[in-house]
Amino acid sequence: MPPTPANSRTALLAGATGLVGRALLTQLLADPAYRSVTVFVRRAPPGIAAQPKLRLQTVDFARLPEPFPAVDDVYIALGTTIKVAGSKPAFRRVDFDFVVALATAARAAGATRIGVVAALGGDSKSRVFYNRVKGEMQVAIGELGYSSVVIAQPSLLVGDRAALGQPVRSVEVFAARLLGPVIGLVPKSVRPIAASDVAAALRHAVASAQPGVSILKSAQMQHAGAS
Repeated sequence: MPPTPANSRTALLAGATGLVGRALLTQLLADPAYRSVTVFVRRAPPGIAAQPKLRLQTVDFARLPEPFPAVDDVYIALGTTIKVAGSKPAFRRVDFDFVVALATAARAAGATRIGVVAALGGDSKSRVFYNRVKGEMQVAIGELGYSSVVIAQPSLLVGDRAALGQPVRSVEVFAARLLGPVIGLVPKSVRPIAASDVAAALRHAVASAQPGVSILKSAQMQHAGAS
């Protein structure tokens, strides 16, 4: 498929305060295909410099703005953990309700392509609550009528959450320290992955605009940022 003409599309990003979301923001702002990038945030994130095509908008994800901004491509990197959320219902509210509501509103506002960050093991039939919620979200997104849907399923993420003001996830830290010396021997399917690689793979896949629903496995996304 030929490259998207410069300055021809608009993007919406939610989740810019997270590891993948912050990497996506940097990449989207540098992407000549987009003339503007609207970013939904609950509070103004630190360390983001004003740029001509950046549109920061503070929102309550439980009550999305009306009218909703017109948009071509939407990227959703919202997510939490049960521990951080405090309960299973609170986790589901963020990782299912907020994500699906945002995708639904963006579709109604004209978006035709969507990229969503899920997780390794996402499966609507899983017995594991976390994986089941992620899987149910994927199914719901795929039924909204987008011409192109890309779901990224990364393994444990590598990145500095503390620098973004996020709670450090002990599992990620432990895995990075344990596997660091032998990382090359770990199968790519479960190997920890840099957030910037996930962002790059998702952005490239959305740009390719393959019809239907595409799943990006963690192994596919390894080193995508170098390509």
